[in-house]
Amino acid sequence: MDNQEKNNGEYYTIDVLHIVKSLWRRAWLIIICGLLTAVIGFLISAFAIAPTYSSYVKLYVNNKSDSLGNMNFSISSSDLTAAQALVKTYGDILESRSTLERVIEKSEVDYTWKELSNMIVYAPSNNTEIMKVTVTCEDPYEASKIANTIAEVLPVRISEIIEGATMEIVEPAIPDKQKVGPSIAKYTMLGLMLGIFVCAAVLTVVALLDDTIHDEEHILKTYDYPILGKVPDLLNTGNRAYAYYSHKGPRSGNSGRGI
Repeated sequence: MDNQEKNNGEYYTIDVLHIVKSLWRRAWLIIICGLLTAVIGFLISAFAIAPTYSSYVKLYVNNKSDSLGNMNFSISSSDLTAAQALVKTYGDILESRSTLERVIEKSEVDYTWKELSNMIVYAPSNNTEIMKVTVTCEDPYEASKIANTIAEVLPVRISEIIEGATMEIVEPAIPDKQKVGPSIAKYTMLGLMLGIFVCAAVLTVVALLDDTIHDEEHILKTYDYPILGKVPDLLNTGNRAYAYYSHKGPRSGNSGRGI
């Protein structure tokens, strides 16, 4: 009676093998759910989300040079660390409210400065002193227009703040009609994985809550009761997990149900 007392206690045993078998028997359902959510992800990314486009401009970061008497102090652009520091400094000036408001006014776009800030990404180009500013929005022509406006406004703002610092345009922005988002493949794969995970989780919970006695092995493992006999599979249907009888007669099963 040890097994019976254990089941009546506060511990609950999880039969991992039973869960795996249950998921394997319903693998077709998991696949169908995954395919359905993958189709939903594809439809959302292809038709529900507006595509976005990017355009970039490249600016050369000139170094500031000061003099004190006969001594000159300069920041060398060949120094990688100094170049990256300059790009970050100029990028902070670019993302300031006053600079973005000038860009909005000059480019005549209908955005707030915070919205425009979320559309702009800057970084050193190939870890050099060249600053690459990328603008992403739903119109490729508007993206290039904003990027070129930044190339006009930013050098002026920098010269107003940092004495002697200038920037030169290396490569102006041009419209690029190749959309950068949303990624249809990414949304489709996320939908597939989400569908498989949710379906598998639901089936796992169902398997854990299933207290049906499937065969005599379940009785022997769970309880300390002897098996006196079992109902034979009279219909010879060996493709089901178990069989049982009702008042209407026998139903399909594997080897019968323990008594």
